[in-house]
Amino acid sequence: MWLTNRSGRPFFASQSETRASYRPKSYSCRVTESGDEVLRLFATKNFMRLARGFGSSPQDLWDAVQVRPDADLGGGVFKFRLARERAGTSGGARAIVAMKVGRRVVLMYGFEKKDQGNIQKNELQAFKASAKIYLGYSEEKMSELVREKVLTEIKPETKSSAR
Repeated sequence: MWLTNRSGRPFFASQSETRASYRPKSYSCRVTESGDEVLRLFATKNFMRLARGFGSSPQDLWDAVQVRPDADLGGGVFKFRLARERAGTSGGARAIVAMKVGRRVVLMYGFEKKDQGNIQKNELQAFKASAKIYLGYSEEKMSELVREKVLTEIKPETKSSAR
């Protein structure tokens, strides 16, 4: 569930947490979920190529963005960990995403930890610029990008399709 700290900054906390950590400080939180908003998850072609090579299913990607991000990089850019079974933290991958909390996530870039330690400052600036564009688009524009196959929309499995 998405929570906010005292200054209104959003972050994700598990259902059982009443107090959550955000960066090195601990904040008291209040829930800011609204029932009428639906999270939409998108991915670029390059990200989907990495995910297929890494062995992540669309449901794995959906599940990965449902937890608290590993890092808030600023400007709507967050870093998530993609786990690979039986491979420690260095055997996993990282996802750089643009995120409008609770509304839209765009998986922009991914890398395996064994290939790249982290992103460079100039790359981060480019991701922030891309995030500003993606997060500024209307829902109609995002749907148009999906129709034009610029982005892929990832939807969670329903109980009937999980069989």
